[in-house]
Amino acid sequence: MRVVIQRVSSASVTIGGVVKSSIGAGLLVLLGIGHEDDDSDVEYLVKKTAALRIFNDDEGVMNRSVVDVGGDVIVVSQFTLMAQTKKGNRPSYIEAAGHGTAIPLYETFCRRLSEAVGRPVGTGEFGADMQVALVNDGPVTICMDSKNKGL
Repeated sequence: MRVVIQRVSSASVTIGGVVKSSIGAGLLVLLGIGHEDDDSDVEYLVKKTAALRIFNDDEGVMNRSVVDVGGDVIVVSQFTLMAQTKKGNRPSYIEAAGHGTAIPLYETFCRRLSEAVGRPVGTGEFGADMQVALVNDGPVTICMDSKNKGL
């Protein structure tokens, strides 16, 4: 399971011309789910995401989490995060989970992250053609992979 986390001033997800979710300051989380992922991957990344200290404290040092600052969160499923690009120029998505695995894990990730941050988490729509808009604050962008905990 992979996440790309962006600290944002604002973000929104639009589907078919209708805004599905929008937030002010907080985190936009792009989530890629692999066919070997399970609840342990969800737990690891939820814990890391909620506790990630990438918001400034009173001295301007990134020392506060989204929980500490009362920030909002949107989670968007993005199977392309699982792309393999080792051979050629056309990405392979063979590592991405199918709907039967990915949808329940996406829903679990969103529910558990909501519990961890203590507020509702905005979402996209799994498998939909989404337009994601954001103002990256910093910019601050963090990538994590539950299978490569050192990344």
